[in-house]
Order: sequence, then C-alpha cells, then structure tokens
Amino acid sequence: MSLPSDFTYSEAKNLLEHLGFEERNKGKTSGSRVCFYRESDKRIIMLHKPHPGNIMKRGAIKQLAEQLKDWGEI
Repeated sequence: MSLPSDFTYSEAKNLLEHLGFEERNKGKTSGSRVCFYRESDKRIIMLHKPHPGNIMKRGAIKQLAEQLKDWGEI
C-alpha cells in the first residue's frame, strides 16, 4: 500500500468520519492535537492537525494507515 505525499487533513477527516469516527478537540490546551473517537467500539485515533497548511506529514499518514490496517479497516 503506497502512501500519498499530498494527503490532506480534510481527506483524513472524511475517511475517519466515513468509518464512523467523530472529531473531538481535546480542549483549549490541545493545540493541534485532535482526537477521533468511535462510540461503537470505543476506538480512538489521535492526529496532529497540520498548520499552516492542510497537508499531513508523511509520518502521520503512515501512523494512521498502520493503525487502520491493524484494526482491519483498510
């Protein structure tokens, strides 16, 4: 499975929402950390929201893909 170099946070958010996850900010002190939570199985995925742009870092893309693959989502 190849990883795109231009995968955006918006695309990740859409993918996770399609898989049943809901975006939740961890509060005022969370900074760019964003939590995605799925109520049905209580799974959590943490992402760093890129800034100032929308393109995610390669390491974050790889971590997301590995976590979803381990869970059998992709």
